[in-house]
Amino acid sequence: MPGMIASDKVEFLAQVDVLVIGAGSAGCCAAISSAQQGANTMIVDRYGFAGGTSTAVLDTFYGFFTPGETPRKVVGGIPDQVVDALAKHDAMFLRPNTYGAGTGVTYNPDVLKWVWDRLLISNGVKLLLHTLLIDVEMDTAGRIIGVVVATRQGLRRIKAKRFIDASGDAELCHLAQILCEKAGEIDPAQTLTTTFRMVNVDFEKFNAAGGKQMLSQKMAAVDLEKHPLPRRKGSFHAMPIPGCAATVAVRVADVDPMDSEQLTDAEVQGRQQAFVFEKFVRECVPGYEKACIGGLSVHIGVRESRRVYGEYRLTRDDCMTARTFEDTVLVCGAPIEDHRQGKDGQDETAWAYVPDGQVYHVPYRTLIAKDRDELWVVGRCFSATHDAHASCRSMGQTMSMGQAAGMAAAMSLDQACGARDVSVTGLQDQLRTLGAVLQMPDKPADISANGWGANR
Repeated sequence: MPGMIASDKVEFLAQVDVLVIGAGSAGCCAAISSAQQGANTMIVDRYGFAGGTSTAVLDTFYGFFTPGETPRKVVGGIPDQVVDALAKHDAMFLRPNTYGAGTGVTYNPDVLKWVWDRLLISNGVKLLLHTLLIDVEMDTAGRIIGVVVATRQGLRRIKAKRFIDASGDAELCHLAQILCEKAGEIDPAQTLTTTFRMVNVDFEKFNAAGGKQMLSQKMAAVDLEKHPLPRRKGSFHAMPIPGCAATVAVRVADVDPMDSEQLTDAEVQGRQQAFVFEKFVRECVPGYEKACIGGLSVHIGVRESRRVYGEYRLTRDDCMTARTFEDTVLVCGAPIEDHRQGKDGQDETAWAYVPDGQVYHVPYRTLIAKDRDELWVVGRCFSATHDAHASCRSMGQTMSMGQAAGMAAAMSLDQACGARDVSVTGLQDQLRTLGAVLQMPDKPADISANGWGANR
């Protein structure tokens, strides 16, 4: 039940205009966008760094470009500011995707931690790390008016006028008893992945031996008794760090990520699988003979957990028909990428592409929890069905959600209205001014080695 903690007996910490729960890529962009509009903004996160999955698990932003022979750049605004900062530090490059999801922006995740810090603080966001959401405070009408968080000094209260749930797991909405769909309730939940980084890779030798195609062939032909790979596909790709490769290969299935015992087992399984892959590439893949694991993801990567029911739910049909909406706040050309376990226990990723290299629109209403005026939802917990979520969860799109919701939250304060009554045309105008992309660009993108600057 909301308000289980007697919040009036908890020491007061802060009063802000906009409070963002979760400092992942969506939450960071939401906080930056809100603060840039002049709102007094705070963002809280359980870790000691910002970025969420972008810094704790992965090393590539997808969704910036449509897949296909003539890609278009379909993400802009604050996400561009993030990549610009990485580029200035020589900490990113554009990378074609093996499985056709479109060109990715591969980066050094530790540099990205620093970039998120700088962007948040320079824009006036109050950043509060090592802070865990515990409870919500609601008024008699059921409106969220504050939260209780656990800090290093103990429990504290934060009051706010507007809230953005960017927690990934819809923690704020769950505590406020806002209706969510839990992964696995209707469709099988997507698998989880522990990523790992390998060091001392000889890429010259690897590429001379056939590179990615050679690796794919060796995985397909592996002796599973000697090397029991949990899946015979996966990405081992170069990072912007000499001799380092990042991976998306581990697969842990049939996990409820909202169950601590199951998630604990998944973490253990993920680490075990990582070292199975290490042994395989060291013994079987040219260029990896002297390589070893140099780091594991901070936690296992969760693709879906809770999805909030919003004013509108994005659907598979919306994606596959390249549907447009009058209240669009971002676009997406990424395919549906549904990671699941096949009948043989191996990974069976289901792909479905937006027709003819087009994009679909994502309406503002997917970012508003149903019947709420004080709350927006962004990132992994936005309002979508399982299939639509499997397309629109790319970080390019989640960052775009964040910048739209943060801007809308600040505008709602200026306009003295709730989330549902924000002027959508005014929001769209402001987003375009910021550099956001709200329709399919006419000009193809430059995805060459030096293409990022040309696209800007």
